[in-house]
Amino acid sequence: MADYEHLLVKQDGDTIRITMNRPERRNSLAEPVLAELTDAFESAGRTDATGIVLAGEGKVFSAGHDFADVASRDLGGVRSLLRLCTKLMKTMQSVPQVVIARVHALATAAGCQMVASCDLAVAAESAGFALPGGKGGWFCHTPAVPVARNIGRKRLMEMALTGDVVDARTALDWGLVNHVVPDDQLDAAVDHLLVRATRGSRFAKGVGKQTIYAQLDRPEADAYAIALEVMAAMSQSASAREGMAAFLEKRPPVWPN
Repeated sequence: MADYEHLLVKQDGDTIRITMNRPERRNSLAEPVLAELTDAFESAGRTDATGIVLAGEGKVFSAGHDFADVASRDLGGVRSLLRLCTKLMKTMQSVPQVVIARVHALATAAGCQMVASCDLAVAAESAGFALPGGKGGWFCHTPAVPVARNIGRKRLMEMALTGDVVDARTALDWGLVNHVVPDDQLDAAVDHLLVRATRGSRFAKGVGKQTIYAQLDRPEADAYAIALEVMAAMSQSASAREGMAAFLEKRPPVWPN
């Protein structure tokens, strides 16, 4: 794997683990960090890995945008920074691998946005989530986009308007994370979910993930039109043929590459 200044990236079997390693800045997302994260996810997406785990070193998962970076920019510079951040979020959803956020601590603003943009998320009991712009001077406009699609309108408005921290159990109840576990069980819970979520054909799952994101939030008729065409086309794929043949022949499937 490539060497990065602000990330630790390693391949662990079929899993690529991307860890933000800027603890002295609370893993804040200055432009170089966003660029490295985007490159790391794009590179991981081109591998044969089946899963990607996003984590953070230090006392905070990620504090979001680095105000020292933002404050030094004019309008065009901030727009460029936010476009890069949006590209990262879209990249996490476009790669064929299952992407899981391992949230060990506080995730705020664009850090919370990253959690909401991952396919799945597991949080430690001590984790927290916030869109703090609501009690400051720079509202969390872009972080609110994926968070709203995780938790719904009224809960999003509470997070965005109050800026208060939502604890892990509340985040679970609201749908921002999939599981909450004791801190010392976080790694085991992430790996257990990853094993369950990566079973089956890698190719079929990758297309499935991308189709879900394509049809989400569309009117039902449009969503069905997208899903129907992809499902019909995928019925002719080698993965689907092998899966059906294995079921009918009562044998374990052998997935094609």
